[in-house]
Amino acid sequence: MSDNSTATGRTPVDFWFDPVCPWAWMTSRWMLEVEKVRDVEVRWHVMSLSVLNENRLDDLPEEYRDLLENKAWGPVRVVVAAQQKHGDAVVGPLYTALGTRFHNRGEGATREAVVAALKDVGLPEELADYADSDAYDTELRASHKEGIDKVGQEVGTPVIAVPGSDGEQLAFFGPVVTPAPKGEEAAKLWDGTLMVASIPGFYEIKRTRTQGPIFD
Repeated sequence: MSDNSTATGRTPVDFWFDPVCPWAWMTSRWMLEVEKVRDVEVRWHVMSLSVLNENRLDDLPEEYRDLLENKAWGPVRVVVAAQQKHGDAVVGPLYTALGTRFHNRGEGATREAVVAALKDVGLPEELADYADSDAYDTELRASHKEGIDKVGQEVGTPVIAVPGSDGEQLAFFGPVVTPAPKGEEAAKLWDGTLMVASIPGFYEIKRTRTQGPIFD
C-alpha cells in the first residue's frame, strides 16, 4: 500500500494533536466533517504542547505554564499508552472521548474526565495511571518530533500533513477556525487550505482572533 492511500483507498490525512488544546479540537471536528465530503481518511497522532514548550517555560504566562507543567502531560501520555497497548485504531475514538469531556462538557483535563473517557470507548480505566508515568515518553516524543519536524518549531497544534503532487508530504499548522465548519463549508475550507499549502514559498495567512472556541 502506498503512503498516498489508506487501506480503504482514500487519501490519508495525518493529524497531530494535543488533547488539551481547544483549537486543535475545533480543527479535528472540522476534519471529521471533511471526511464526509472529500475522499480522505484521517490518521491520528499525538504531539505535546508540554514537549514543544519545555525549554521556554520561563517566557510563558503563568497560567499557560501551569497548564503545560501540571495538566497537559497526563492526557497525551494516556493516549500514547492506549495506542501502544491497543493499537492505532483506538487513538481517534479516545481523542474524541477526551475532547468531548474536556472541551464540550467543560470537565477539564482531570483524572476523572480521563477515566470516564476511557470507559466511554471501552478501554481499561487503568490506562489513566499512565498520566503520571514516563513509560512511553520515548514514543510520545518520537510522534511529536515526526509532526513538528514537518512544519518547524514556531507553531503549535494541530499539524496536518497530506500527500503532495511530487510524492512528498505537504504539512501545515492549523487551520484555526471556530465554530468547526460543516458540510459544504467544511469542503470549501479544505480545498482552499490545500490550494494555498501547495504553493512553494507560501507560509502564512493570519488575523486576530475575536472569539474563543465555539463547541457545538
